[in-house]
Amino acid sequence: MSRLMHVASGPYAPPVPVRELTAVSADGARLHVEVHGPDGAPAVVLSHGWSCSTAFWAAQIRDLAADHRVIAYDQRGHGRSPANPVCSADALADDLEAVLAATLAPGEKAVLAGHSMGGMTLMAAAGRDRFREHAGAVLLCSTGSSRLVAESLVVPMRAGRSRTWLTRKVLGSKAPLGPVTPVARRILKYATMGPGSAPGMVEACARIVHACPRKVRYAWSHVLDTLDLDHRVRELSVPAAVVVGTADRMTPVVHARSLVAALPHCVGSTELPGLGHMTPVEAPALIATRIRELVSTYVRIQQKEGA
Repeated sequence: MSRLMHVASGPYAPPVPVRELTAVSADGARLHVEVHGPDGAPAVVLSHGWSCSTAFWAAQIRDLAADHRVIAYDQRGHGRSPANPVCSADALADDLEAVLAATLAPGEKAVLAGHSMGGMTLMAAAGRDRFREHAGAVLLCSTGSSRLVAESLVVPMRAGRSRTWLTRKVLGSKAPLGPVTPVARRILKYATMGPGSAPGMVEACARIVHACPRKVRYAWSHVLDTLDLDHRVRELSVPAAVVVGTADRMTPVVHARSLVAALPHCVGSTELPGLGHMTPVEAPALIATRIRELVSTYVRIQQKEGA
């Protein structure tokens, strides 16, 4: 019945950061930022999704921080970042720019990885000067650019107005999630994870999602409901890789395929059989490997050329 914000042990327990700082966004929103790994190492920036926190990336941080400088931050209202009345795609982009400015040297390149709303954050920022200054490559995990409610498969009905209406009610509910119980785990697993997800994975995700404040979850559900970043995808000109689970009900495969078709410089698409929406938790090693490949191919080359 605990409301612990994350699991306390095992591969999904968040590692202790080397340092913590606060980035201040354009409208004054304060963002909790963590830095892991050695100074001077190639940089990776991790942007989590709706109702999650930096703890969502625990497995990737643990893996990558051995030889990368890993920067993770809590989206406004999530984790240890205070809530803010402004919730919008532009606010997500502003926040990412603030984190990049606070953690990277002028002109320093990094691989930016975003999951779900975190991927939408990267799309929203695609045309921003600071994003273009620092993004060497991006990884878009389990995400989409528009029609999120209409394409969702969380409600097992035929596509159409009735399903869209009911999905909007379910995802935009004001009801508190309550404590993490066996029933809560089953519901979360059905909605967000593949059928083969191990109990430890489900528990890790449940702790994180249930810790998100109800008002924050509700406010951001309305942003996602009306989100349309199709035009921003076409501005995402840096090398971009896409990952999706074939059993993803929140952002089904159709979204990933649309991104691949629209991205100016797509450098890879991976569809993971039987996996759901929480790919960084469900396939932790694979996601870390994809990030490493992007760093070694694009960031280190650029740094060497710019030296």
